[in-house]
Amino acid sequence: MVDVSIVIVSMNNVKQLFPCLDSIKKYTLVTHEVFVVAYLFTPENLKLLRETYPCVKVIESNVIRGFSENNNLALRQAEGRYCFVVNDDTELRMNTIDRLVKTIDGLPDDVAIISPNIIYPDGRAQCCGRPPFTWRHWVANKLHLWKEADDRKYSNKSGVFQSYNITGAAFMIRTDVFREFGLFDERFFFCPEDIALSTSVNKKGYKCYVDADAYLVHDGGMSGKSCSMTQTATLPAAVKGMLLYYSAGNRLGLYALSVVMFVVIGINFVFHYVSGRLKDKPNKNIIYSIAELNTLRVIFNKTTPKEVFIHYYNKIR
Repeated sequence: MVDVSIVIVSMNNVKQLFPCLDSIKKYTLVTHEVFVVAYLFTPENLKLLRETYPCVKVIESNVIRGFSENNNLALRQAEGRYCFVVNDDTELRMNTIDRLVKTIDGLPDDVAIISPNIIYPDGRAQCCGRPPFTWRHWVANKLHLWKEADDRKYSNKSGVFQSYNITGAAFMIRTDVFREFGLFDERFFFCPEDIALSTSVNKKGYKCYVDADAYLVHDGGMSGKSCSMTQTATLPAAVKGMLLYYSAGNRLGLYALSVVMFVVIGINFVFHYVSGRLKDKPNKNIIYSIAELNTLRVIFNKTTPKEVFIHYYNKIR
């Protein structure tokens, strides 16, 4: 058995995927296997990936799938003691994976997940542990009354410390525990599959930890500051996923949260729509307003996050 199965989903994004793979090769000494889920790759890029990285296990994904579904394609084949799920727009600058393996090997067996310290390319902190999330946190965050960074119990500490939630951008999990939970919940298309997983892990008595001295760089959209039309499909799908998760099957709770989000997103829509016609950079605000209008249209219907994404994504292809 290898130590780590590294899983990367890439949406035809060789520009960032290749530096990510190069950094893994350079800085990872523990025994490992690398899976790349080649999501909607062009034939040219798929050929280039196979020729440039012959040791990578490539899984073609040629129909529309969400983050959970695409990752699960590879995770079902993972043979490592641990799975390291990481975005393609990340890059190692140290032996991050080796250090995480060493750290979690030294922790009690009830520690199921270990996360690195995630930073932006310019060195700014992005994510170093995450607190618990409830529907109250979600609503307060949307109203700009609460931020993750406000919580100091589970995040932004030094050394090795207990956290609560993870970010899907980069985390390591015991493979047997991951399979115990059925891998990622495929009901969620873009989010909050990471929060759903780590919250369930905590509720079952396992723990999530962070090693703040093991870091990696996550672009996190920094290289593409112009807003993409894809957001007009991803935002409504994401909001539907959050409503599905936080309502937890409670119909009254779903309705109440939907009303709150309708008001909040409606206010944002008006702001971005007006700003798009008054400010120097109208395109970005117009895209935001389209995304928010699409979200308003689907908040109260019974479509799934995936159905919502497919509907709006097909309109911009």
